[in-house]
Amino acid sequence: MSVTSRYRDAWEGFWNEASGDRGAVFWDAEPTLTAGRHLAHFEPHLTDAALPLIDLGCGNGTQTRYFAERFPHVVGADLSAAALAHARHADPGGLAAYRQLDAADKAEAQALHAELGDANVYVRGVLHQCEPDDRQPLADALAALLGERGRAFLVEPSQAAKTVLMGLAQGPAGPPAKLAPVLRHGLTPGAVPDEAVPEYLRAAGLTVLASGELPLVTTEYTADGTRIELPSAWVVAGTA
Repeated sequence: MSVTSRYRDAWEGFWNEASGDRGAVFWDAEPTLTAGRHLAHFEPHLTDAALPLIDLGCGNGTQTRYFAERFPHVVGADLSAAALAHARHADPGGLAAYRQLDAADKAEAQALHAELGDANVYVRGVLHQCEPDDRQPLADALAALLGERGRAFLVEPSQAAKTVLMGLAQGPAGPPAKLAPVLRHGLTPGAVPDEAVPEYLRAAGLTVLASGELPLVTTEYTADGTRIELPSAWVVAGTA
């Protein structure tokens, strides 16, 4: 079985099992707490806000629909057909378009770029789900989608996030209800060194334009009612 097949099978299993209800998935937090906060850091660096915006790894499209209310042409892209089915079902008015895409396949990215032209790209928590050998190909594919004018915003859990997740998974009561299916389907996030993310981008020919830290907000809560947030770092990149 190829690496892509393993990814696809794992994500198809997860999304086929997942409820279509808003907030039912661990990372499906409200856009005002996720994409909205990220956009405040991303938008000042856009050279052309009229370019298509690709939500890469869109899942069920919660953030995609938020972007589609603010940008003229938004595309949600995901490896999983089941995730895209959820996204389309939740978007009966067709605010956004949805495409199946292997984000680690540069040829697929080049084909989408040939169709859309240069694009701005939003990536939330995709790189850390890749096996180490697929992280640079993902960055290369991202550069292909941007072209000369596009800008990318990546937000990824920091190394400290894995400690938080493992602590939750190994608690006396077991993992929280919304984290359990993530682990059951083998979607355990990898620990990407904090300094590695900008290096992958630079190796893909991109320039890091800005960076910072923000928590990744989840939909799950601890036993005392505190919302779980994961330490994370964000990066804006594009061609010089």
